[in-house]
Amino acid sequence: MNNKRSKSIIPKLIIALLVIAGIAAALYFSGVIKPKTTVKSPFVSTATTLTAEKAALTVTTITPQIEKWDTQISATGALAPWQEAIVSSEIGGVRVTELLVDIGSYVKQGQVLARLSKDAILADIAQSQAAIAQAKANLADAKNNVARADRLKASGALPMQQIEQMYTSAAVAEANLNAAQAGLESQQIRLKHTTITAVDSGIITSRTATLGAVVQTGSEMFRLLRQGRVEWLADVPAQYLSSLQVGQSATVLLPTGATVNGTIRKIAPSLNSNTRTNTVYVALPTDSPARPGMFAQGQIQIGEAQALTIPQSALVLRDGNSYVFEVGDNNIVQQRLVKTGRRQDDRVEIMDGIQPSAKLVATGGAFLNEGDKVQLASANPTPPASVTTTTTIEAKP
Repeated sequence: MNNKRSKSIIPKLIIALLVIAGIAAALYFSGVIKPKTTVKSPFVSTATTLTAEKAALTVTTITPQIEKWDTQISATGALAPWQEAIVSSEIGGVRVTELLVDIGSYVKQGQVLARLSKDAILADIAQSQAAIAQAKANLADAKNNVARADRLKASGALPMQQIEQMYTSAAVAEANLNAAQAGLESQQIRLKHTTITAVDSGIITSRTATLGAVVQTGSEMFRLLRQGRVEWLADVPAQYLSSLQVGQSATVLLPTGATVNGTIRKIAPSLNSNTRTNTVYVALPTDSPARPGMFAQGQIQIGEAQALTIPQSALVLRDGNSYVFEVGDNNIVQQRLVKTGRRQDDRVEIMDGIQPSAKLVATGGAFLNEGDKVQLASANPTPPASVTTTTTIEAKP
């Protein structure tokens, strides 16, 4: 009984549902029932509605600047003494008794560097003084004989041969006195040379003298960097010689990282036959940390020239190349391959790849790709043409 009732109800329910569905369809297509619509607010950010797009990136745009930069020649070379003086002994056979300076000592002209033994020389001086006294006595005796001969010459008491011999003895005695005096002066000079002094002001760069050693005439004892002056011997290629002249400025980068400014003192008159380069002598300040023997690199300023420059932040490095992003027509960015040159502070010289009037993305270029859409958005309503502008960049989906 119940089964029969259930079977009779099911067809009725199906028919009722079909009738309801038909009525609803008729009302929908007749316009009585309308779908719910959503009105998008104009104040809602586009970036929040475009789920398939990246978030907008706000950057600054700039134009390249034409600046006057120093034109430089890069070079390398060793640091060497301006002039080096050798201090040696002028006497031999005497011992070194005192050493008063060492390597690195700054000395003044005439300053005592070392002393040699005086004992033997003082004995020679005493001997020379005794020889002088004897020569003076002999000369006095000879002069007395000559005077006596002159008195007896007229009387004929002395033969002429004896008189001439007296004159000769007097001349010999005078010569012996002169020789003895010269010997004394020589020993006094030797005594003076026992004190070794600096021939000029400067820095001691070498000391070969040893305390107690017996020096020989001409043996080297010290080397002196005259006036403490060091030069950079820059090797410059031959093609730049016409641009070089005495007095031009140079900047030298030392191995220690210090930078020293100098000026060209001299240009070698001939090229190095092996390297085909010319040596340029750059004088450095005496108080600089430059030391002979260092190898340094540097730049020589040969004038000024115009340079097209952009900030370092505008450059994008990809695959070993340098790029910038230029905002073009329809606010589309284009990736430009550029050739860079010199660098000063935070600016880079652009040798090729863009025009001076180009509008470039100043920062954030690393997040861009070729053809990305750019929407200009400035904080100021009408920014001046010379002032950088702010843009909102939306990546392409």
